[in-house]
Amino acid sequence: MRGAAIWFAKDANDWLRKNDRGPADVILANDMLSIADLRALLPADYRNIPIICYFHENQLTYPIPDEQERDYQYGMTNLTSCLAADAVWFNSRFHLESFLEAAEELLDKMPDYVPREVLQEIRGKADVLPPPVAAGRTRREAGPPNQPMTILWCHRWEYDKNPEPFFSALMRLDEEGYPFHLVLVGEQFRTAPLVFANMRNRLRAHIVHAGFLPDRADYLSMLSRCDVVVSTAIQENFGIAVVEAILAGCQPLLPNRLVYPELIPPRLHRACLYPCDADLYERLRALIDGHARLSPGAADELQSTIECRYSVATALRRLDEGLACFGNR
Repeated sequence: MRGAAIWFAKDANDWLRKNDRGPADVILANDMLSIADLRALLPADYRNIPIICYFHENQLTYPIPDEQERDYQYGMTNLTSCLAADAVWFNSRFHLESFLEAAEELLDKMPDYVPREVLQEIRGKADVLPPPVAAGRTRREAGPPNQPMTILWCHRWEYDKNPEPFFSALMRLDEEGYPFHLVLVGEQFRTAPLVFANMRNRLRAHIVHAGFLPDRADYLSMLSRCDVVVSTAIQENFGIAVVEAILAGCQPLLPNRLVYPELIPPRLHRACLYPCDADLYERLRALIDGHARLSPGAADELQSTIECRYSVATALRRLDEGLACFGNR
């Protein structure tokens, strides 16, 4: 994040000078690049090319482990990127509002000459454009009546996805003899929370699959064999994996926080969102007992809403329209 602008400015310079069609119409960058540095480092005759900054995440609200201290310079880079860009796009309304709230808190830390007016400037150039989700809608028939419910974890195996409450609820279900299958997918890195290693052993009898699936077709096929997708995340600005799981036919069971209330239609909040981690066990138990399943009509409404909002055709059309506004300047 500190050095990307140097590399991209040189790369863009080489590409722009070789491009027979002349300068680019617009530059689309993401939040991990310093837009202010990029604009300053571009050749002088290219510095007026419109630049759009797309925020998939940000460095002010991303949770930091207890043993670490937040480096606010990264957050300041996000702030100056917003100011240097011609437009700022966020992947959700929740993300936009939480970023501006955190930016205000960052400005409160400044001892003097606080530029509070920049928050209104950023809001004036901000918009919400969800990313396209490349997954088709699956309509599933009811399975065998005595088949155990399959619970899905499809998030990164990292601390910000807060896996401990999830496994705590599953352990309680196991101890009380409730039948369920468990699928653990999602990207893994060199280190993962210890709870994954511990639970893979203790819940072995329930696990159908555990591990990253690099082939996308295999991954989507696995989602379509699950019944309920669960999240306990403490950081989620959009939730592509959850959207994919819903389109694959999973009923969501998500915390009533972060972006999740924005994803789920208000009428279905009570069925799909739970108020706190302590409530997760009760909600899973009710689903296993068959008392809290969405009706076919409600499940169809949920999938239809998700498909309408986040399909590739819908999202790309909005992105294309947004880019065209700057490309036609």
